[in-house]
Amino acid sequence: MAELKYMPGFGNECVSEDPRCPGALPEGQNNPQVCPYGLYAEQLSGSAFTCPRSTNKRSWLYRILPSVCHKPFKPMDQGHLTHNWDEAEAEPNQLRWKPFGIPRASEKKLDFVSGLHTLCGAGEPKSRNGIAIHIFTCNTSMINRCFYNSDGDFLIVPQQGKLLITTEFGKLLVEPNEICVIQQGMRFSVEVFGETRGYILEVYGAHFELPDLGPIGANGLANPRDFLVPVAWYEDRQIAGDYTVISKYQGKLFSAQQDFSPFNVVAWHGNYTPYKYNLDNFMVINSVAFDHADPSIFTVLTAKSIRPGVALADFVIFPPRWGVANNTFRPPYYHRNCMSEFMGLIKGRYEAKEEGFQPGGGSLHSMMTPHGPDAECFEKASKARLEPERVAEGTMAFMFESSFSMAVTTWGLKTSSCLDKTYYKCWELLKSHFNPSCK
Repeated sequence: MAELKYMPGFGNECVSEDPRCPGALPEGQNNPQVCPYGLYAEQLSGSAFTCPRSTNKRSWLYRILPSVCHKPFKPMDQGHLTHNWDEAEAEPNQLRWKPFGIPRASEKKLDFVSGLHTLCGAGEPKSRNGIAIHIFTCNTSMINRCFYNSDGDFLIVPQQGKLLITTEFGKLLVEPNEICVIQQGMRFSVEVFGETRGYILEVYGAHFELPDLGPIGANGLANPRDFLVPVAWYEDRQIAGDYTVISKYQGKLFSAQQDFSPFNVVAWHGNYTPYKYNLDNFMVINSVAFDHADPSIFTVLTAKSIRPGVALADFVIFPPRWGVANNTFRPPYYHRNCMSEFMGLIKGRYEAKEEGFQPGGGSLHSMMTPHGPDAECFEKASKARLEPERVAEGTMAFMFESSFSMAVTTWGLKTSSCLDKTYYKCWELLKSHFNPSCK
């Protein structure tokens, strides 16, 4: 595979044209009477026309045929993709899942779309307010099929196996320990190279952005220059009525047929693009005196709600770092939260629960559900000699945190057969150390 090229920067105004067609971008205007090379001009809007300039998102695509050239959409099988948050009874307990299984291709072929499984979520795509968390497990590439999400943005976290994602804007190679965001309406296809698994955070009604830094200053956390945008690439390929375009619309899947590849964009310009990010580039902030800082200092991306400081969803990571706090219980503290916390593990062993929480699995601590270190972690950290130490070396855990109270699907509770029903026992060995005569 030839090395792919990218353009750096988050939310930048970019211009790109496939080098096979120099001068494909019109000069000085967006939609001339006749575009260079006989291309069609098509605008993709990611925000309302009248949004403030700072939040206005759009790109102009110059393509061989416009997206409108397809047969009518028809309903298709949903599989385990859903936004029905009432299909199972409410579950307030701490939940943990063992690694989600990946079928072998010889047993059942699954591509990225057919391998989507909704784990939990809340809200409503019709009203453009909510989120969903999906697990994807696949073993086959998408052949003559593409997908786009009319409901919202996908933040994709591969855990096992790399993804070669072809988009209308170009190609992205996304490996474990990297993430990518495919924004609302962008068509893409996923090629895999074996048994592949990962996590998806879907948000309705907002786009992901970098968190404000406040007193941290101008630099830190995920720096804008480390986000990468693909460069233009096209294929002029005819498929004689056998190319399938799949749309996720109002939480349901629909398919339409067309005669050509949708990846026929020869040139484009704008600030509404897919992008990827390597988690190793995160500049970690941590306590250097005492106490355990709140996990918000590890926020990579946020999708804001209309309430200041309250997110629809945050993407937070727990990367390798130094722990140096004095007179401090250094692992995560015991907690009850007005937010919901889903955690996943890309690799390694998570510091607060080194056993049971495995790569490819997950946990959900719902709104106001108590959680914290297990008994072994508490005893060990309470007696540890406090010296500078590396924390989470070789590990990358992450959290999808949301202000929504999320419902778990039937697939998550039963069908997946991955729910660890013994999770609560990891706290049963916690014992009282209270002694009123000894301060």
